[in-house]
Amino acid sequence: MKVDRTPKYREGGKRMNQVLEVRPGLAGAAMAAGRVETLMLEGELSEQDLLELCDDLGRKLNRGTRQVVLDFGDVGHLNYRGVKPLMARTDAFRRAGGDVKLSGLSPYLAAIFRAAGAHDCFEIYPHMNDARAAFALARAPFV
Repeated sequence: MKVDRTPKYREGGKRMNQVLEVRPGLAGAAMAAGRVETLMLEGELSEQDLLELCDDLGRKLNRGTRQVVLDFGDVGHLNYRGVKPLMARTDAFRRAGGDVKLSGLSPYLAAIFRAAGAHDCFEIYPHMNDARAAFALARAPFV
């Protein structure tokens, strides 16, 4: 049985019929609201999938995106070899004044990130809305 891993993108949490970007191997969804872009990932992510994600993040950074949430809520497994390049891309976002936050990591995926040495590299939130709100709180003026 062939599994369709063509990325389907959702905007505003609603499934769209239109495929905005086709990249074999990387399943995911993107939605942008305000200045925070959320990539909703799905399935099992290979090292190549994560490298493609890093390339995509690099293009977004070059286009001016500074705040990204990677939602792993629908990811069952990821290859630990792709974590270090993701850490490097996150450092590039931080050097540019932005950040990449993670959400929806299962205990299993969190263990993979820890084993790959990323235990203190990312801010991790239980839900993508929490991660998105963290960006808003960082911008809020203090009284």
